[in-house]
Amino acid sequence: MESIVLGGGCFWCLDALYRQIKGVEKVTSGYAGGSEPNPTYESIHGNVSGHAEVVEITFDPIQVALETILDVFWAVHDPTTINRQGNDVGQQYRSIVLYTPEQELEVKKAFDRAQINWDNKMVTELKPLDKFYPAEDYHQDYFAKNPEQGYCQVIINPKLAKFRKNFPKLLKS
Repeated sequence: MESIVLGGGCFWCLDALYRQIKGVEKVTSGYAGGSEPNPTYESIHGNVSGHAEVVEITFDPIQVALETILDVFWAVHDPTTINRQGNDVGQQYRSIVLYTPEQELEVKKAFDRAQINWDNKMVTELKPLDKFYPAEDYHQDYFAKNPEQGYCQVIINPKLAKFRKNFPKLLKS
């Protein structure tokens, strides 16, 4: 198994999306990229912790390559906006990839490859993973537990529909 930590807006969106990909064994919503030890949902929304809402994706690289995980990432959010994804605004919603030393070269190559698809310059932060902090239990698998919630209906459902349309071969049976 291999893991990578990605942030691209609200972690509920990426959590719901990556759970649908063949070869993804586990998705954990959490916080990373900042300096505050033991952050909480409330503390990261004060814009002082430096952490972003992220997901740790654990996957089988034989079934799904890191390259594919990253290609999906840059296709399902806007990596050209600073500290913003749609109506979600603040540094906690920034586009960020936190990688292991073994993943660094592949992450940077994938970033350069993805830039070709965007008219504006990508601002995704690329940095080594220092520490990942799992989010509170109620954030885990949020979409599956709260499908009728307004954010799930208005924001996550359309993203999932677009993902399913553009990446049908990646979907679990």
